[in-house]
Amino acid sequence: MKIRPIWITGDPVLHQRASEVAEINDEIRELISDMYLTMEKAPGVGLAAPQVGVGLRIFVYDYNDGENHYRGEAINPTLELGPISQEWPDEEIESEGCLSIPEERHPLKRALEATLRATDLSGKQYEIHATGWLARIFQHEYDHLDGLLYADRLLKPYQREVKKAIKFEGWGKPNNTWMPGEDYLEP
Repeated sequence: MKIRPIWITGDPVLHQRASEVAEINDEIRELISDMYLTMEKAPGVGLAAPQVGVGLRIFVYDYNDGENHYRGEAINPTLELGPISQEWPDEEIESEGCLSIPEERHPLKRALEATLRATDLSGKQYEIHATGWLARIFQHEYDHLDGLLYADRLLKPYQREVKKAIKFEGWGKPNNTWMPGEDYLEP
């Protein structure tokens, strides 16, 4: 297992649809193992393969809501969403961040419910009906597989703030990464 660098917005791997996983082999097992370690060191609650520079339809998650602990990998997932409110997002309870846009957090409306269907590392198909933050995590990571970052979904005032931060940091172009465990980022 090794920590992998996390790619920052602007690299093409983050802005294009990821490819299906054809076979769960040793290379995929190693990638997923590395993704868990990278997510833990970041720290994060989810991480998609494009975020570590691999354009495959895989994400991992690790979330504890106080009652249940959800940890797993989603290979070639599909995601069915509940309705999304058209109300303005709440800045306190609906703020979201992304390891590929470090240290930025902005409010975003997401569906309150989502059903994830995916394959795990053993090749077994599974389904999870998620609500609340787990549903948000699934939506966020699934978007990465379609080449979307949460900033792409933000309302205009928040999009402007993110664009300013990206310009200020010199991101928005290929080959920018940061290394969990070495580069300091606010959690």
